[in-house]
Amino acid sequence: MKLRHLLLASCLAFAPATASAEKITMVPPPAMDQTAAAKTETIVLAGGCFWGVQGVYQHLKGVTNAVSGYSGGKKETASYETVSSGTTGHAESVEVTFDPKTVSLGKILQVYFSVVHNPTELNRQGPDSGTQYRSAIFTTTDDQAKIAKAYVDQLDKAKVYSDPIVTKISTLDKFYPAEGYHQDYATLNPTQPYIAYNDLPKIEGLSKYFPQDYRAKPVLVSEVKASN
Repeated sequence: MKLRHLLLASCLAFAPATASAEKITMVPPPAMDQTAAAKTETIVLAGGCFWGVQGVYQHLKGVTNAVSGYSGGKKETASYETVSSGTTGHAESVEVTFDPKTVSLGKILQVYFSVVHNPTELNRQGPDSGTQYRSAIFTTTDDQAKIAKAYVDQLDKAKVYSDPIVTKISTLDKFYPAEGYHQDYATLNPTQPYIAYNDLPKIEGLSKYFPQDYRAKPVLVSEVKASN
């Protein structure tokens, strides 16, 4: 765990459970969305510390797996301590595998821009700063790239946020899963002050603003591995 996470945990030990580090902005759905495909898809999303990003998508119906990891850099530097230096090109990210017959890419992205993070913050989210916390979408198909870019344009033109979206959209090169102790972290550590203050409000936001898409029991990496 990063030193700043430890320090924040100490500082917030007595913070109200209902406190939230970031404001949730409910955004409209994308005007352009995909046609349901017959197979599962993956997309990699970065938006701050991967604990919270993973935690949100594990509670979204139609997501069959959400794995914390690193994208944007080399294999040799895809480790937590190295990525934390902010010099590797990696972003803390989450590989989201989903069933398009149950949840569309548009819904995945609407959740991303609404409750996962603030897409107008450059190289930071909440208490964390550095390029490893940047807002980024790593697409795995041309269709995903087209829809994501059109959605950013739509939200910017509608001035949904007071500042421009800084999310970078690029084709995924490689995704490297993070160390085992990072997987399912929000679920396994709900009383950890960093999680309680920064991440649980995001999951609560999913429940509140997307009740029809929320599932109380999260899909966990450990359970997916056990079933394979």
